[in-house]
Amino acid sequence: MKLRTSAGATGVVLAASLALAGCADDGAGPEENSPSAEASAEASESADAAQPSEPTEADIAAVEAVKVTGEAGAEPELSFDSIEVSVPTTVTVDAGDGAELAEGMKVTMQYVAYDAAGERVGSTWENDSPESFTLGDERYSVLTEPLVGQSVGTRLLIANPTMDAENQPSTVVNLIEVTDAVEIPSRAEGEAVEPAEGLPTVTLGEDGAPSIEIPDGYEAPDELVAQTLIEGDGEEVAAEQTVIAHYTGWTLDGEVFDSSWERGEPSSFSLQQVIPGWTDGISGQTVGSQVLLVIPADQAYGAEANESNELAGEDLIFVVDILDAE
Repeated sequence: MKLRTSAGATGVVLAASLALAGCADDGAGPEENSPSAEASAEASESADAAQPSEPTEADIAAVEAVKVTGEAGAEPELSFDSIEVSVPTTVTVDAGDGAELAEGMKVTMQYVAYDAAGERVGSTWENDSPESFTLGDERYSVLTEPLVGQSVGTRLLIANPTMDAENQPSTVVNLIEVTDAVEIPSRAEGEAVEPAEGLPTVTLGEDGAPSIEIPDGYEAPDELVAQTLIEGDGEEVAAEQTVIAHYTGWTLDGEVFDSSWERGEPSSFSLQQVIPGWTDGISGQTVGSQVLLVIPADQAYGAEANESNELAGEDLIFVVDILDAE
């Protein structure tokens, strides 16, 4: 789904100028509080219906009037008196000559943001802190259409309607420069690890999708089990990061309750916004790894059953392919 709101996803002014409000996958997922697919679809339809889809001639003219001073590779200066647009509006400043950008790539960018009055509000160049995101990620859907088919090195002006500190309509203008793009693998890759005896057995399909066989009479342990099945050679994942992962989740009777494999694309989760078993089980693993998580109910959706979440009170099993961390 696509929620076309302008609230920032990261909670900081600079990132909020480009990011859209995050929304959960249609499945239950490992998030602490996951809305139902029905509620998510209704929100998507409502937001899409309320938001015009195309920039007007006035929107395009307003962005084209922004003066950009400075060469690629360094922070530019933007000059304009004031600006207002009705929908996200993009103008290409420079075409890049690097790798072509496609959905699913991890894109790294530098950018500077100005408010509607032409005042600079922040820049990733300031502390040399470029940001990365997955092209096609719904939280950054304002960037998907403008960047797909462009090349590394591209510079774009993007004006995005948003809300100011007093919750009044406003506009933020960004110049972004794409500095790198890499393919994200579709499955875990690395060295196979022999699991401990007695755990559920994982079998992989040709595409990498996992299935499990749970031993007769198996009971979840009192403590979290995080068994590495494939050890990747990427960087170690920190608890503060967002991971891109393919995963399947089962209840202890072997029933699948959620699977990114079934949806056909990996998902992105902040490890600060997932169930504790994911935060603790994924932290310290390396990118490229596959991990079997056996999560006691008190580290999943709560030890006691309740009507608000059908997974509350359930011990859970996940197989997680850690494709990237950002």
